[in-house]
Amino acid sequence: MLAVGIITQARMTSTRLPGKILLKANDKTVLEHHINRLVWSDIPIYVATTINDSDLPVVNVCESLGFSYFRGDEHNVLERFYKCAEENRLDVIIRVTSDCPLIDGEIIKDGLTQYLKLNNPNVYYSNCLTRTYPRGLDFEIFSFDLLKDAYFNATLESDKEHVTPYINQNRSGRVLIVDHLSELNFSDLRWTLDTQDDWVLIQAIIEQHKGEALAYLQLLAIVKNNPDLATLNTHVKQKEIKL
Repeated sequence: MLAVGIITQARMTSTRLPGKILLKANDKTVLEHHINRLVWSDIPIYVATTINDSDLPVVNVCESLGFSYFRGDEHNVLERFYKCAEENRLDVIIRVTSDCPLIDGEIIKDGLTQYLKLNNPNVYYSNCLTRTYPRGLDFEIFSFDLLKDAYFNATLESDKEHVTPYINQNRSGRVLIVDHLSELNFSDLRWTLDTQDDWVLIQAIIEQHKGEALAYLQLLAIVKNNPDLATLNTHVKQKEIKL
């Protein structure tokens, strides 16, 4: 049996919206909503945060919820993932980010099933290279072997900051890219949290529509039936990864 774990990265020092993962909707923080929805996957969850004092609130949330956490370097997130996976003896890593409070654990669970069927440690499997899902439901699945190769061989700062470019840009020459696609393409929607306008949307979905308990297709129905919601953050541009 392969040891599989979800590692989610979390820190308080966001440049565009500092402290965003502790913003509250319906009396729960963004981080709590994020973790609670990951639980739907039935996969162990590990929060990879930093050794900075500013991230003690992240540790406190993990301890209060009873979830494992790992503390490492703020800027070398690749190292943080590698050491977290190594410490917990993971064979397969599912990478997500904590600024996605509407992430869907059931989609991740299905993605893992498809990944395991491939039975190939050189596969990088994700729904975020070729997008069909809204931004904010992102996940990436890869073996510890691929993560280890990236950790020991990646040299670019962008590889270290963003964890997976060394893998998904196939810098080793041995990676097989496989996309997890939806039949419906709603990649134009944005359900991640980077700016105040993103927060206005997410807060409305949770507080006005009890979105924290709803699966992806149910959330999609709400947004489509309330077109004013989707326009709240359509102007927000995702920060580009400089490779």
